Amino acid sequence: MKLLSFEEEGIARLGVLAPDGGIFDLSRRSGDPAFRSMQAFIEAGAEALATAGRLLRDAAETLDPARVRWRAPLQVPVQMRDFVAFEQHMRTAGWQVAKLREKLRGAAAPAEAPPIPPSWYQQPLYYKCNRFAVAGPDSTVNWPGFSAWIDYELELACIIGTGGRDIGGADAPKHIFGYTIFNDLTARDAQFLEMQGPFGPAKGKDFDGANVLGPVIVTADEIDACRLTMQARVNGETWSAGSSSTMHWSFADMIAHVSRSETLHPGEVLGSGTVGGGCGLELGRFLKHGDLVELEISGIGRLATRISAPHVPTGVTL
Repeated sequence: MKLLSFEEEGIARLGVLAPDGGIFDLSRRSGDPAFRSMQAFIEAGAEALATAGRLLRDAAETLDPARVRWRAPLQVPVQMRDFVAFEQHMRTAGWQVAKLREKLRGAAAPAEAPPIPPSWYQQPLYYKCNRFAVAGPDSTVNWPGFSAWIDYELELACIIGTGGRDIGGADAPKHIFGYTIFNDLTARDAQFLEMQGPFGPAKGKDFDGANVLGPVIVTADEIDACRLTMQARVNGETWSAGSSSTMHWSFADMIAHVSRSETLHPGEVLGSGTVGGGCGLELGRFLKHGDLVELEISGIGRLATRISAPHVPTGVTL
């Protein structure tokens, strides 16, 4: 089932994509409070899913997807965490950062990529995102004035369906409600500066619209998260291509790690981190004003974002 949030005449709605490609409005056709929002639907669990399935089978009328405003599936997630699950991204991005650091010092570029920190292999590493800075499909993000290095990150994200504490790896998949696309927009120049300190990313990831989610949440029963092709296009040109099969840490690993002595809640979002080659930093090139970034993951769909950055007239390269 592909679920979405949208607006019709300024009113927030919960919908599901019908077989004919139209949107079936769950909010309008059921008085059940579980259908008031995506968060309420997730919290309602299996019974709400079963009811939605019955309503969809009996649907006689759907809405034209082009005539409604699509929103992020979860406009304000209860929590967001983003991991670094892809080894190739760790290696390639680390090498680019090392080369940039030496370039700024006036030194020669390193001949090879620096080693990945041993801690990365010991446990899944993550930071907590700004859950209030979410944008949805076909949105325009106003790039922060403090940054000129505009970057995207091609990621897969899972949504927690059933909460819990001290969840074992074998049981973790049962706690996943579904999956969506995550464009983790990054102000690389701000991130480069702050990551030289003893803390994780801050303003490099923390600005309005930085966390782009959508276009739908595909329920876990309809998708194999370990076999998804991932692609990023900028103005129609393919910049990145990869696969979720190359994740070193699985979502089950992430859930087991986060839930140690800590309760996970329905509606929490866990990002995979950037697929190998899935950002401009790894390619040595960045976005510019007016660029259209399209992230596509098989089985989920296409997530488009327009960049508005008039203070950055041309693309920056490393």
